[in-house]
Amino acid sequence: MQPLRVLHLVGSAESDFYCDLSRLYAQDCLVNTAHPDRYEFLIAYVSPDRQWCFPDSLDLESIAAAPAKPIAAAIQILLNLQIDVVVPQMFCIPGMTQYRALFDLLQIPYVGNSAELMALVADKAKTRSIVAAAGVPIPAGEVLSSIDFKRPTLELPIVVKPLNTDNSLGVALVKDVTDLDLALQTARAYSSEILVEKFIELGREVRCGIVVRDGQLICLPLEEYALDPDLRPIRSYRDKLKQNADGNLDFAAKNNAESWIVDPQDPITEKVWEMAKKCHVALGCRHYSLFDFRIDPQGEPWFLEAGLYCAFAKSSVLSAMMKATGVSLESFFQEMLKNAR
Repeated sequence: MQPLRVLHLVGSAESDFYCDLSRLYAQDCLVNTAHPDRYEFLIAYVSPDRQWCFPDSLDLESIAAAPAKPIAAAIQILLNLQIDVVVPQMFCIPGMTQYRALFDLLQIPYVGNSAELMALVADKAKTRSIVAAAGVPIPAGEVLSSIDFKRPTLELPIVVKPLNTDNSLGVALVKDVTDLDLALQTARAYSSEILVEKFIELGREVRCGIVVRDGQLICLPLEEYALDPDLRPIRSYRDKLKQNADGNLDFAAKNNAESWIVDPQDPITEKVWEMAKKCHVALGCRHYSLFDFRIDPQGEPWFLEAGLYCAFAKSSVLSAMMKATGVSLESFFQEMLKNAR
């Protein structure tokens, strides 16, 4: 059999930051899932000026040397490549929505959730409304627009979030009114609308992943994060990413003291699994899903966010959860490509 022609869609139509983030994850995936007998990997790279190129690798020199193409020429190249399946690795909103939709138009399958769903969950308030209607508890919240600059009506403490960013960019916990204006200003630097949520006192914080196998929802072992009520009450950008001395993005160092896989016999697991399944079905996810939950001191889970993407890097959360079930990254990647096709 001929190897599958797998296109990795990398870069960002929005910013250098998201280009670096995309390249970081995609490079990890390319290295750790390579199987020449099984796959022929191809790369399409989108830059913030919305030009395309098709480099041989993801090092900056190869990207710079690859000829830039406008979208019309890029589409013709995509068609000529006879791609079997696409792995979307773009994390900016256009990348998760418009660029996925392009492959729908070209009738080329891609791994992961649809462009329509990614557009929906980019809006944290809409996502909250849908899962709440399915019976999943959410913290009290409100949306503030940059048009009227209203201040939140919720009593402190509150969590201030840009409405449509990931990786905890612009997120702040406000316990004192003197810190509110700075938190709002920071969030508005990332989004024209802000989601303000009532702070759920810390018991625990976990993520729950689901994969679809033969039409069945398979809940994966939870991943828990080390937080502290006083020193680190919420997860921040620094917990996820860091910038190296050379200016490139890198994964924040992870060890067993900072995050760990929860024993499936832990009483919280079944509660979170039940809610995660409701979220998956209510949102209309496919292939896989990933949800964040805050566990209050009484042991009750509260929905925080949906992160409906996977880069298939070794450090990806779903990869770690699958590994805990005895499934390697290579097998997980192969299974998801099969689902997409």
